[in-house]
Amino acid sequence: MDKELFELGLSKRKATLGSDYVEKNLEAADDFNEDFQKQMTEWCWGFGWGDDTINEKTRSMMNLTMIAALGKMDEWEIHLKGALTNGVSKDEIKSILHVIAIYCGVPQGVECFKIARKVLENAGEI
Repeated sequence: MDKELFELGLSKRKATLGSDYVEKNLEAADDFNEDFQKQMTEWCWGFGWGDDTINEKTRSMMNLTMIAALGKMDEWEIHLKGALTNGVSKDEIKSILHVIAIYCGVPQGVECFKIARKVLENAGEI
């Protein structure tokens, strides 16, 4: 494990998803998934999110579309909350949802709109 990349990843992960959420996941790690949590933090968040070529807001917008395309709705909701943290506006989310519906299909767009409404209501954006 690259400790420097892990620490960078940990800081990026906490900044986007929130310290409480990240700490809860790391504390819940056991012998079965601890290695995965560490590698995911190092690789996805350290290597991926640690690359400053693309800023956090743009990366969040990209992730929302890719995760929607995969249909991973629990992850999509988590990353939508992170996108708000990274400065993605309600109007930008609406435009992203339109693209998701066009390229991933209307049923996926409907699903994303449902989740987005809940997240945006909880954030006081609607």
